Amino acid sequence: MPKQDNLRRGIARLSPGKFLLKIITAHKLIGLGVVMLTAATLFSLIGPYFSPHNRDEVDVAKIQEPPRKGHVLGTDELGRDVFVRLAYGGRVSLSVGIISMLIQLVIGVTLGSVAGFYGGIYDNVIMRLTDVIMCFPFFVIALAVAALTGPSFRNVVLIIGLLRWPSMARVVRSGVLAIKNNEYIDAARALGLTQPEIIFRHLLPNSMGPIIVAGTLNVAYAVLLEASLSFLGLGIAPPQPSWGTMLSASQSMSILQRCGWIWIPPGTMVLLVVLSINFIGEGLSEILSHQGQEDAA
Repeated sequence: MPKQDNLRRGIARLSPGKFLLKIITAHKLIGLGVVMLTAATLFSLIGPYFSPHNRDEVDVAKIQEPPRKGHVLGTDELGRDVFVRLAYGGRVSLSVGIISMLIQLVIGVTLGSVAGFYGGIYDNVIMRLTDVIMCFPFFVIALAVAALTGPSFRNVVLIIGLLRWPSMARVVRSGVLAIKNNEYIDAARALGLTQPEIIFRHLLPNSMGPIIVAGTLNVAYAVLLEASLSFLGLGIAPPQPSWGTMLSASQSMSILQRCGWIWIPPGTMVLLVVLSINFIGEGLSEILSHQGQEDAA
């Protein structure tokens, strides 16, 4: 793959923006993922402007109507326009994924870098805490907490963000441990840099590859978790739409069998978004792993 080899050899000479553009155009998997994710995002942002209907507008005379002129994706069990709710639902589902990933980043990067850099009792306490959280089945704990706190956007974001950070902390800790004994870290100490400066100026920037890949994949996982919780009635509170709440209508056998236009569009959007984010994550992982092998050689 000469095109990707040229990409890897030129990484160090590129600015972040040019590097991002280059990997999108040079790696087909990443390019496909970016196109799919961009299309889904644009649809969520501007889709409602192409319909005259409101998000929660109920029309009892048009309940469960199939796609036709005026309702390009039909109407749901309350006569609401599926197209508009699909777009608004995308805003909610994608926001859950991004915000919960940021929470995981803040907690995981902070605790992971402290554990890896300082070691000793800090490492033992933080790693045992991550072990305790990770030893319980995530979805069982998420269901229990969601049942206690009630369905809402804020609760879903906090549940996913606060229960999924251990995996990010482990990734950061591994990256810090791999490079903290390098010569340029010793040189930074000799120059008088403080420990936080060494962490944020040298250790974390040189560990960004695995962090970016893990953060990307966590967005996809969070979208799936939101859809699962909302499907069970413990995620986003109606009438606010999300792809998960729209899928919850398929719990009715009559809708599942005769009204495919109600649940197929949100299911397709979840599939496309998760696939696109996984494409991007896998592509980045491949590029960074090859780059690491070349650097070691």
